[in-house]
Amino acid sequence: MVAPFLWMLLTSLKKRSEVFTTVIPTEWHWENYVRAWQAAPFGRYYINSILMTLGIVVGHLVLDSLAAYAFARLSFPGKKLLFFVLLSTMMVPTFVTIIPAFSIIVAFGWIDTYSALIVPRLADVFGIVLLRQYFATIPRELEDAARIDGCNRVQVFVRIVLPLARPALATLTIFATLFSWNDFLWPLLVTNGDEMRTIQVGLTAFQGRYGTSWHLLMAGTLMATVPTIVMFLFFQRSLIRGLTSGGVKQ
Repeated sequence: MVAPFLWMLLTSLKKRSEVFTTVIPTEWHWENYVRAWQAAPFGRYYINSILMTLGIVVGHLVLDSLAAYAFARLSFPGKKLLFFVLLSTMMVPTFVTIIPAFSIIVAFGWIDTYSALIVPRLADVFGIVLLRQYFATIPRELEDAARIDGCNRVQVFVRIVLPLARPALATLTIFATLFSWNDFLWPLLVTNGDEMRTIQVGLTAFQGRYGTSWHLLMAGTLMATVPTIVMFLFFQRSLIRGLTSGGVKQ
């Protein structure tokens, strides 16, 4: 698993003539990162990716948690059927829904906007299922005690349920961040210019422009990869805890 990242790091520090001839560079060319940063508007790519990721993550935490709590605790007609239909959508390939979603974005005039990057992915079935399973493990007695003390349903959800569900929320945050940061196909479809491209799409344009400059391409790729690696290293315990504790069969 480490080998590709090590190769990417070593390649990013080589000179162009050594990319495919040596494993370890004879000289360490740290200036490749400066050249890669200046060759393409990576600053703008980073800003777009950060804003898109933040919007998607916040949407997942708010909308997924509300839907999950409704399926875990509320009673309403057709609850089981609706949840089954929701689960069945996970089996639908993404490519099936891309063309209708793109047509809607075009009709709204959202091409090359943050709305196109964020709004269609504000909620996710996986997040709803993950949180629903975790909410179901929280004892109902805690919520009943809060209701006796005068809390309404919203206060119980905000003050009791969400604080107890921090591991699952952290897990959802990690998954949503990794997915949105690394997403390529959807940003490629709804953006045309450098002003709205995310870092993954920007790397493709960079590769087209410097197709044989693999040392610069690897430098740009490493700069795009570092944030997700750092995030995973810091939050891997929360990830594992949220997955295992939310996997109790109900």
